[in-house]
Amino acid sequence: MEIPVLFADEDILVIIKPAGLRSTPDGWHPDLPHLRAVLEPEHGRLWLVHRLDKDASGVMILARNAEAHRALSLQWERREVEKVYHAIVHGEPAWRERTVDAPLRANVGRRKRTVVHPQGKPAQTALRVIRRLAGYALVEARPATGRRHQVRVHLYHAGHPIVADPLYGPGPQPGDPIRRLALHARRLTFRHPRTGETLRFTAPHPDDFAAALEQLGAWRALLK
Repeated sequence: MEIPVLFADEDILVIIKPAGLRSTPDGWHPDLPHLRAVLEPEHGRLWLVHRLDKDASGVMILARNAEAHRALSLQWERREVEKVYHAIVHGEPAWRERTVDAPLRANVGRRKRTVVHPQGKPAQTALRVIRRLAGYALVEARPATGRRHQVRVHLYHAGHPIVADPLYGPGPQPGDPIRRLALHARRLTFRHPRTGETLRFTAPHPDDFAAALEQLGAWRALLK
């Protein structure tokens, strides 16, 4: 599996995770491919700083030593990292921008879903409609907190679940323009763990995501 590298030095490795690859080993099938297992033969030992869902794509950072891992993890804990996601959602939101401020509780029920709950942990996501499409929309999400499945749950809570989301939406539907979770980690901004320099990396939309947007744009044009 080829994983594009956006940046590498002695402390960090910034990559674009493809959809379908796990960030961490599968608990039931530890021999299945996951991020470190694919990257370490070429890049040496790596430390995972954050995660992306298996079927999501986009920019990720891994640490190349324990010191870098500690420094980066502290930035995540202090919410000093700017994370920007793109999602294709069901429906065309009536709003242009809105902030979802809804507490989340993780690992609820047999399916271990994250749910909005009054006794959950604080969670906030800023949403912005980038393009309204033919019954769908491309939405930018900026989570201020880092709860499990936060973007997915907050979009569902806002009435616009992500296309093909099997946990917080109807799952893949026959008419959908993309068959996997339409969530992409578009941009990541953080400080270099050694130099303190502000770094920003952007991951282009993968082919299936871009094709879905093109198809929806064509549908929209036909409906006008």
